[in-house]
Amino acid sequence: MGLTLERPARAPGPTLPRPSSGSGRGSRARWVWGWAYSGILSVLLTLAVLLGYLVTGTASGSVDWAALFTSSTWNPGALAFGGLAMIYGSAAVCVLALVLAVPIGWAAAVALSEYLPPRLAKPLRLSIELLAAVPSIVYGLIGIMVIRPFVADLGDVPGGDSLLAAGIVLAVMIMPTIVAVSVDALSAVPGRYREAAYSLGLTRREVVRSAVLPQARSGMRAGVLLGLARALGEAIAVFMVIGRADGRLPESPGDVFSSLVRPGQTLTTKLAGPEPMLAGTSGPYFAALCALGVILLALVAVATVWGTRGSTGRAARAPRARRSSAWLRTPKDRVTTVVRLGALLLPGALLVGMLGILLARGGAALNPVFWFSPSEGAAGGGIRDQILGTLLLLATTALIALPLGYGAGIVIGTRASAKTARVLETLTVAIGGTPTILLGLAGYVLLCTTMGWGRSWLAGAVVLVPVVVPVVALTTAGRIRSMPAEITEAAFALGLTGSQYVRSVVIPYTWPATLTGLLLGLARAAGETAPLIFTATVFFGAPALPTGVVNAPVQALPTHIFTLSQDSGAPEAIAQAWGSALVLVLITAGLLSLAVLLRNRFEGARRWTM
Repeated sequence: MGLTLERPARAPGPTLPRPSSGSGRGSRARWVWGWAYSGILSVLLTLAVLLGYLVTGTASGSVDWAALFTSSTWNPGALAFGGLAMIYGSAAVCVLALVLAVPIGWAAAVALSEYLPPRLAKPLRLSIELLAAVPSIVYGLIGIMVIRPFVADLGDVPGGDSLLAAGIVLAVMIMPTIVAVSVDALSAVPGRYREAAYSLGLTRREVVRSAVLPQARSGMRAGVLLGLARALGEAIAVFMVIGRADGRLPESPGDVFSSLVRPGQTLTTKLAGPEPMLAGTSGPYFAALCALGVILLALVAVATVWGTRGSTGRAARAPRARRSSAWLRTPKDRVTTVVRLGALLLPGALLVGMLGILLARGGAALNPVFWFSPSEGAAGGGIRDQILGTLLLLATTALIALPLGYGAGIVIGTRASAKTARVLETLTVAIGGTPTILLGLAGYVLLCTTMGWGRSWLAGAVVLVPVVVPVVALTTAGRIRSMPAEITEAAFALGLTGSQYVRSVVIPYTWPATLTGLLLGLARAAGETAPLIFTATVFFGAPALPTGVVNAPVQALPTHIFTLSQDSGAPEAIAQAWGSALVLVLITAGLLSLAVLLRNRFEGARRWTM
């Protein structure tokens, strides 16, 4: 389920009246708009805190930027901080992921949009959306079980930890994003282009190539860039399969392939390891880690912002007849159809295979006792406390994120001019694409250390809020833009003020989309591991529900799975990890299914009240 990235021209709507003063109505109006603008303020504040953390940390010690980009030696004891090997690792795994995911993702998107009837396309798209909802920690487990042995056999690498394993895992992770965004771009192409192309006697392959793809190409490229942004920012899944070896660079151009089947390091895995905890909060060691964070954030921001540009301002081109040789036209059309439909089957096969592995290895989750009994020892008992901790974090995150995201969406959709709305949307998308490992590190320094909270469930919920707010804000703003103009005109013809318009028209009209966005955001937050490791969770010793805020950690499913997966030699730990993974997948799938049901139930609905 991708957010539509192409921005339609904003129809000039009515200018909402400013709140009056000196009356009860003015007080209510100020309260409504104060709440709405607090959502935009939260987006800007998150960006300011994140940049402030990285800039302040970089300034806390001397950083040799030249060595950071040109040296591969990382030795804190000798104050040598070279990041070239990590930059190479990030580039290598992302290129591998794109090479594998883009052809399959684009072919599958074309098949969904152009080859299948809606009654078949909708359930297949749902399967791809479910694949996108699988938490990254589960992808990491799949990588340990399936991909590492494959790489070990392919490259004769003990254990299979390698850049290649990380690239394959990332390819599977970003494929649903590429498919979803590309389907949105293809669906936005007006039907008249297809009709004109068919009227010229073109085959389906020629229609897609000549009339559809030229119009949708920029949006499909945007899907690739957003997938790249996710690949750059992913930490935990890569952490589990890459081997985390410093200083590994190919010695010559011919050594590039052999370097791919050896352990390596990326920017995110360096930040997700133990070193941020050892570096303190100042000094050259901490400054070097923050400098890596600056590089990572810059790369992700460029990919995210460029990806959200869509095709704004590009003139549509009329379809041109591009025929193949007459005797090859029909065979080419048939072969292309088979290839594209085959590519579409792959995401579904991945989902079925993943669920099969989870059911086979995580059979403990099918026993209700596993859900409702506490854990015992290192890998015994059930996961009651971990489920309660996860639900507490999600509930708290929802309570904070819903009003902030909804307020931001209302301001973007009703208050901002077209230019301001584009800027705010871009900033919101950039926050949504921020690597969560950076949110976790910033939360650790600001909340856990500076404010003295220690490990705290509330700190964990706070760092998850930026994951959810952008989804709520963008879905709400999109729903407002789809509101028929006659509804707004009728509201102001009745003399409603701006705040009354929001309360009586906007809120009743947009709440289904807002709730859908909240559920989608929570489905992603439920699987986040990296930010919780630093701020909120412990493996054992925490009560089922905390009694305070300061030094009040919880246990949660993502970090529980991550810790168990590190003890791959213990069968009990691995069995517990797989059972916990299945429970986590069921929770995220439940949230996503509710979101899809709401989307299908209210898609195109125009119910509103005054």
